[in-house]
Amino acid sequence: MAGEKGFIGSIDQGTTSTRFIIYDHDARAVASHQVEFTQFYPEAGWVEHDPMEILESVKVCIAKALDKATADGHNVDGGLKAIGLTDQRETTIVWSKSTGLPLHKAIVWMDARTSSICRRLEKELSGGRSHFVESCGLPISTYFSAMKLLWLMENVDAVKDAIKKGDAIFGTIDTWLIWNMTGGINGGLHVTDVTNASRTMLMNLKSLSWDEETIKTLGIPAEILPKIVSNSEVIGEICKGWPIPGIKIAGCLGDQHAAMLGQACKKGEAKSTYGTGAFILLNTGEVPIKSGHGLLTTLSYKLGPQAKTNYALEGSIAIAGAAVQWLRDSLGIIKSASEIEELAAMVESTGGVYFVPAFNGLFAPWWREDARGVCIGITRFTNKSHIARAVLESMCFQVKDVLDSMNKDAGEKGSLDNGKGEFLLRVDGGATANNLLMQIQADLMGTPVVRPVDIETTALGAAYAAGLAVGFWKEENIFESGEKSKNSKVFRPAMEEETRKKKVESWCKAVERTFDLADLSI
Repeated sequence: MAGEKGFIGSIDQGTTSTRFIIYDHDARAVASHQVEFTQFYPEAGWVEHDPMEILESVKVCIAKALDKATADGHNVDGGLKAIGLTDQRETTIVWSKSTGLPLHKAIVWMDARTSSICRRLEKELSGGRSHFVESCGLPISTYFSAMKLLWLMENVDAVKDAIKKGDAIFGTIDTWLIWNMTGGINGGLHVTDVTNASRTMLMNLKSLSWDEETIKTLGIPAEILPKIVSNSEVIGEICKGWPIPGIKIAGCLGDQHAAMLGQACKKGEAKSTYGTGAFILLNTGEVPIKSGHGLLTTLSYKLGPQAKTNYALEGSIAIAGAAVQWLRDSLGIIKSASEIEELAAMVESTGGVYFVPAFNGLFAPWWREDARGVCIGITRFTNKSHIARAVLESMCFQVKDVLDSMNKDAGEKGSLDNGKGEFLLRVDGGATANNLLMQIQADLMGTPVVRPVDIETTALGAAYAAGLAVGFWKEENIFESGEKSKNSKVFRPAMEEETRKKKVESWCKAVERTFDLADLSI
């Protein structure tokens, strides 16, 4: 039995829910538990989480998954070798070293409250919006942690006071969880990994350390920043008071980088994860590529302290699955997210309707914080099925926009070697269970889409990182992609080229209609 060789656990802390999954030696999930947590929207464009609620959700998920595994006859208590951790990136917390309590709710990655700070910096700094791109690969944007940290430092008295007293520490969700899981106020480890650090705007992509010039320019005190570690190494042990005390935390990656590893993406291979947002990454190998087409330069992964760093080009889309949630929760057009496939399949096209979900602006490759959502082409003929289909198409058009930019930047198409030299997009995330969505994606790109048997590759990537660090798996096991892709489902394009071209032109018109709408009066 695979289970006799032990197990690896994986914490997957996402934007709307937390999961803990237990994998056996064959990388099969033997048990899991998931908990949703509260989303706070205090003002238009603001999104917050309660760090204490997230902490509790992790505890509950670990305990419940262990119970399920034990009930199914797996000896996880004696066989758990290590755990990995993956998290929503950029989401920012500042907390007290002495009390262990957050000094403000977590400011979530999609939160847009820092737009005035971004505009101010663009005017003040000689390089404008691209001032820090050379060091960190990222433009000045509301998306990244440094801007959220500045907002907390400028607007929250508790944060200002704690920094003056030397009692404040900063971190993304991974840092907050690891600090608490390794002791908290009693010696908790204040660390982050290279992938999460790469999304703060504060890490130098080449040295993989905090960039002194950037920190000085922004006025961020270095002492509040965590130590940066690789994605695959023993970071510390889980403390008493948690369901699995003494177990090693041995892997840590931001969610999109974990999905890269979970999909075993080597140099020249791309993946798209469809969750709340959508995130497309292309592994560019050991050299960072600077984008000239609106993409971000970031890391793929670094699998050990002495391992070589793999870099990536990334296109981040703020609203993907969140648009389906909006149809469900705000408009009531569907009762559950899974209903959208059936509703959209009732019509063969959108009937000329185009929906652009620029709820808080547009990310890659447009980077327009002044954009707001539009739905155009509506006629008396339009019904809810057309709108549902337009929502699905909007996710796919946005992914296509990013992939077009990637092909321009990378100079050559990535490929999964299938003997035909085709460009294949690897996909994962909950929304990929929607077959219609995947077919639309293949149609609009004009290239095949490959969906693995296990679409939850983010948690798997974190498990791989931890397993590598403790010798549970070897790299060659993980990157033997031929075996992995054998049972994958391939969606091939069926749309005529002329139709595709016309639809893309119409989509671009719709995107342009979203610009300069942020200041519309109520």
